[in-house]
Amino acid sequence: MTQLNRYYRYAKISERKTPQIIKFFALDLTANRVVEITGLTHKSINQIFLKIRQRIAQEAERTSPFSNAEVEVDESYFGGKRIRGKRRRGASGKTIVFGIFKRNGCVYAEIVEDVKKATLQRIIRGQVSLDSVIHSDGWRGYNGLVDVGYQKHFRVLHSKDEFVNDESHINGIESFWSYAMRRLHKFNGVAKHTFYLHLKECEYRFNHRDENLSHLLLKLLERYPL
Repeated sequence: MTQLNRYYRYAKISERKTPQIIKFFALDLTANRVVEITGLTHKSINQIFLKIRQRIAQEAERTSPFSNAEVEVDESYFGGKRIRGKRRRGASGKTIVFGIFKRNGCVYAEIVEDVKKATLQRIIRGQVSLDSVIHSDGWRGYNGLVDVGYQKHFRVLHSKDEFVNDESHINGIESFWSYAMRRLHKFNGVAKHTFYLHLKECEYRFNHRDENLSHLLLKLLERYPL
């Protein structure tokens, strides 16, 4: 008979053991290490970790748009290898991620197909209110933000070795890129079909970096069980 478990519906794992596994996930232990500690199978732990990441991604997508905020926007490129001779933005074969960082706050990241103006403006207009202040680099994909209603758009020209211009910089979003790349590096490659979940996990961990992640996850899974 299946044991009642408020965190994991229809699970054969006891409710007493589930918070322990969630704590190990919050501590960022590898699935292999959790298998060694708990004695559960790789299949069970990988399934639980996958389900936790799915709940995290769903929670991240419920986040409200940035309103009356000071934000930084930028793109980054994950995985793949740079091909010699490619001098365009980014590199062929990489996964492109667009990010929005609220100063002294949280980050939002989304996988995109390209960094064209129409693509970037669509996301910005969906996530950032018109009364916000936007900081970006000089990439042409950010041209025209003033024309669509963002009256406060400031740029730093990295192409001219300019990285700070008074209060204008994108150091915040770049700190997230650095964090996400360091964290994903330990997996020795992430499959394309699970990259979105890992990206959203990085986003969630970064946004709650000063909080008790284990406690937050338990509260999340009480509301939305695995």
